Amino acid sequence: MYNRGMISLRECHNRDEWDDYVLEHDGHPLQLWGWGQTKASHGWKAERLFAADMDGNGVGAIQLLVKPLPGPLGSLVYVPRGPVATSDHIGAVLDALSSYAKSHHGAVAVSIEPDWTDLPDIPQGWKSSKNTILIPRTLILNLNMSEEKLLEPMSKKTRQYIRKSDGEEGLEIRQVKGREELEKCMQVYRETAKRAGFALHDDQYYYDVFDNLDEASPVFAAYKDGWPVAFLWLAISAHTAFELYGGMNEQGQELRANYALKWHAIRKMKEWGIERYDMNGLVSDGVSNFKRGFADHEDNLVGTYDKPLSPLYFVWSVGLPWAKKIIRLIKR
Repeated sequence: MYNRGMISLRECHNRDEWDDYVLEHDGHPLQLWGWGQTKASHGWKAERLFAADMDGNGVGAIQLLVKPLPGPLGSLVYVPRGPVATSDHIGAVLDALSSYAKSHHGAVAVSIEPDWTDLPDIPQGWKSSKNTILIPRTLILNLNMSEEKLLEPMSKKTRQYIRKSDGEEGLEIRQVKGREELEKCMQVYRETAKRAGFALHDDQYYYDVFDNLDEASPVFAAYKDGWPVAFLWLAISAHTAFELYGGMNEQGQELRANYALKWHAIRKMKEWGIERYDMNGLVSDGVSNFKRGFADHEDNLVGTYDKPLSPLYFVWSVGLPWAKKIIRLIKR
């Protein structure tokens, strides 16, 4: 137990207890146990902290990832799409988190990238950071709308391609089940990465995501003649669906299979009772232009906020080339 002012922090070692809290409080899927478990197998340490007030009432949850840094920098403490806390308590929770990160991990900084569209009243000392890992500019669909209302703001081309690819003879869309089917999708992903020129993790990383998140990480694929030509991989909580990965081979491009596939995933998330569908980042590239065809708006989350905890924070944030390299590796 760690006490800081009006808030106490308790480490959680029980997966069911943790995930139940995140799901019941509309937490993001990157705050689920399985995401931290995966990161802990690939260079991070994962910790889960429950926050309680002086009366012992639960007021928040924080899955934090700790990355060792060279020499006197100590470590970086990072909270992806968290904490899970109400605006009434977020200030006290963040204050307790920063104190914990300094005392327990000797962190140069705490970096949070919360799932917020508006910035609540946060304690002094937190500052906006340009070292962004998850892109704050995104597109989030409200799945409480009817399918007709979801289709209306789409571009004319997107609606046409959905109908065309959805009606393509021999194109089947279904959820991927098992390692063998996932490996076929990974072949599509490797082809996509080679064509587009981006780097991938090793295959085991993706298998760990699939195994550790389990039902919270559905993969959907479009099949032609029994072989996937496009896939879309999500992470989901009770409230939010979040796109993780996707790819398409040359045949999938010819069939424009990604249009029907994404629409299938959107409809499936709506069917499962999920309220938000986050397309995970918009930049200036072809993939983002494809995403933009599914709506007539964009969304902006608050971005990355750091709490410097060391005089060496400036060195970490702007001064050293390897710091930027670490950020690029984190983004992969």
